[in-house]
Amino acid sequence: MALDLGDRRVGLAVGSDGTDLVFPAGHIVRAKLAQDMERVLEVAKDRGAESVVVGIPYNQEGKLGPQAKKVQGFVRALRKRTGMPVYTVDERFTSVEAEGLLREAGRQPSRDKGSVDEAAAVLILRRFLESRDVEAGGA
Repeated sequence: MALDLGDRRVGLAVGSDGTDLVFPAGHIVRAKLAQDMERVLEVAKDRGAESVVVGIPYNQEGKLGPQAKKVQGFVRALRKRTGMPVYTVDERFTSVEAEGLLREAGRQPSRDKGSVDEAAAVLILRRFLESRDVEAGGA
């Protein structure tokens, strides 16, 4: 399962390592850290997730900015709360790419930010799966 963690929402996506198929899985409206964590873990359990991938929003120079540091804090808390592996992946520009994909599909991203977040989560999970394929010598 992948997370696109923002200040207002958490975009969700699920997929399979064996098939590389990735699907949007909705979004969670953020509340407090403990509540957000519980909801993420509940969705992970419901979806049968074996691991979680969280996008880290590095800045254009590839460094950690304030938002990336917040996300890293969430990742640390998530790792403490679950026995599942929690991975991170560079998510630079996934939201921009997600908005473009939604526009191509005839949707208006400005009217449905939750769709942007879940589309970004799909892109995060695809990046993660592709990076694992490359490491394993795949295409």
